[in-house]
Amino acid sequence: MTDTRYLVHGVFWDGPPAASAASDGGSPVLRLQHHSGGFSEMMLDAGTRLGFRVADGARHCLGHTRVFSATERRHVTCPDGAHAVRGSQCEPCQFADDTRLIHDFHRGGRVPAGLRDYLMQPHWLYVATFANGASKIGTASQPRKWNRLAEQGAVVARYVALAEDGRVVRVLEDLATSEAGLAQQLRGATKSAALTAPLPGVELDRLNRRRAEDVRTLLAGTAVGGFTIVDEQWVRPAQAAAICVAASRHAYPHEMHGGSHGFTLKALCGAHGLAGLDGSELDFVVNLGLLKGRLVEPGEYSSEVPAVQEALF
Repeated sequence: MTDTRYLVHGVFWDGPPAASAASDGGSPVLRLQHHSGGFSEMMLDAGTRLGFRVADGARHCLGHTRVFSATERRHVTCPDGAHAVRGSQCEPCQFADDTRLIHDFHRGGRVPAGLRDYLMQPHWLYVATFANGASKIGTASQPRKWNRLAEQGAVVARYVALAEDGRVVRVLEDLATSEAGLAQQLRGATKSAALTAPLPGVELDRLNRRRAEDVRTLLAGTAVGGFTIVDEQWVRPAQAAAICVAASRHAYPHEMHGGSHGFTLKALCGAHGLAGLDGSELDFVVNLGLLKGRLVEPGEYSSEVPAVQEALF
């Protein structure tokens, strides 16, 4: 790896909106790891120009996380600089990652003291709805209440419960899946495809409200304790507005695992950008999440415009 190559860790939304700036909704960044192991962040505001070349076709390990308390954690760079074999980690880093144990905690799984401290803080249960109307159930810790949904790429979302800890909230999450039929995951490719032709906002809000009401009704009848039912709507980032508007647009026409790319971001929802290509009046939806684990070299690159644009209509 040279000094001009960076390992992409993904798109992150930093800072929940303050009450005085709720309409802004935080700032998205592309987090990059340097050869030295240090990090830098590239702002992804509307109007940002992204130009880069994917250095190789491999997906590289992003290392692992050690959790020491509810507020303290540390990223550990992959000691071997290995390729990822599953997700964004090699096998040794996956085994060493404290966060891998989160999903078995409510089933009696053992966790380190630091991770237990993190899990024992208040957690929120939410229902998120995406551009195609698909909804999912999910959880967020108190400090990540807003950011979690921003990074998920939700179009509309509502909080339905506040649990006293991470064990209770995951019991409630499993209940919503088994009894209300809400999935706990939605693929990034599905979210990107949905944003090429989003449903009208009024319809998405209606779907989300109905799903949230169903979960609250379910929770009202459960014998599980340690939580409070809530009715609170999530504030979507202002920067996502343009890509969430019901309009026809097109999928980005190039694979992200190689080659040179260059475009201007007009909006961002989660890791999914509304991009303009040089020499084209069309808008494209590009999934920046596909760069996670890739080595990139920034530069003055431009994405090739499809030869026959009419074929995209």
